[in-house]
Amino acid sequence: MKRLIVLMAAAFVDMIGYAIVFPLLPYYALRLQADEWMIGWMIASFSIAQLASSPWWGRMSDHIGRRTTILFGLGLSAAAFVVFGFAVNIWMLFLSRVIQGLGGGTTGVLQAYVADVTEPKDRVKALGWLSSATGAGVMIGPAIGSLAFKLGPEAPGIVAAALCFVNIIFAWRMLQESYPGRKRDTPLEDPVIARPVRSVREMITEVLRAPGGQVAQLIWIYAVGMLGFMSMTAVLALYLHSDFGITEETIFIFFVYVGAIGVFMRAVMLGKLVDWLGEVRLMRVGAALLALGLAAIPLPDSVVPLGLVIAIVPIGTACLFPATSALVTHRASKHEMGQTLSVQQAVGGMARVVAPIWATAAFQGLGVSVPFYISGAVVGLVTLLAFRVSQRVPVEAT
Repeated sequence: MKRLIVLMAAAFVDMIGYAIVFPLLPYYALRLQADEWMIGWMIASFSIAQLASSPWWGRMSDHIGRRTTILFGLGLSAAAFVVFGFAVNIWMLFLSRVIQGLGGGTTGVLQAYVADVTEPKDRVKALGWLSSATGAGVMIGPAIGSLAFKLGPEAPGIVAAALCFVNIIFAWRMLQESYPGRKRDTPLEDPVIARPVRSVREMITEVLRAPGGQVAQLIWIYAVGMLGFMSMTAVLALYLHSDFGITEETIFIFFVYVGAIGVFMRAVMLGKLVDWLGEVRLMRVGAALLALGLAAIPLPDSVVPLGLVIAIVPIGTACLFPATSALVTHRASKHEMGQTLSVQQAVGGMARVVAPIWATAAFQGLGVSVPFYISGAVVGLVTLLAFRVSQRVPVEAT
């Protein structure tokens, strides 16, 4: 439990840094005279880098350990925030997003760390606690960013980088290794099922070619759900600015509000919902709520009803994503755990690449409401797919 708390603290501080700069990114880009579609590519550049790096971070963590891999990722995040703070043109904003995406490829490693230190029956709750820690960072970070912005456009990036450097020191001293990795002379074989450990390419190919497999099915649910959610995230600030006059100094209110709901759901309600519904049913409920929340965002014409509608989104994600990741850990081989979760992040990264590109283009070319309606419909398809997931864990994964 102590190691999990330390990991949550490190993830919390890391997400504060991320959340300081992310809500400000569209405003910085507009200030540098970027078009809305270009902002989509800027957001996508993070996911492209994360997509490229995520499987390799997972494989590295299976070989050299989770702790060392996490520290590498934190170092890249710190460098990205420095570049963001001193960005004076569009290409520097792109560069900061790419570097940050490389560091963000360790998300699957964090989940593997949780799987290492918890019993299978407790993983949804533990992943929910980890999500609540990152959700708290999402809640606090935008407020810090908006306040820091008053000191100058460089201040948010500098503050985020300083927090990240402090976090590296904290993790170096306090975070213990959960999985020491395989020794160099250890055969790449999983003794649980007596077969060679597959390469990253083989695992991704299997997910793409055989989406009906136990693990592949869950990875697709995660990825398509992420596609809908990230499509909304990519255009939310633009939508709030266009229809409600939200600026750099007030955008944090929405992120604090959504973050608070997410933290409450993951820290307080998730465990109770798992006990009541089970992981598979919880995943289905989360997908349905997320679809409803996304499609309903354009309907209100004032801030208060909009706030009520937006609240459905973090409730849905709090149910959908932790439950899906926990189910993946139950069905994946233990000695491929980090790699499997990183493959999940990689396939999810494909969705995160596509989402901001199409959403910002649709926002600019088809209308401000279109991305939300389409996102809701896409996640509605995920709900149908979730009903095909078996409640039984396959024998080879036990």
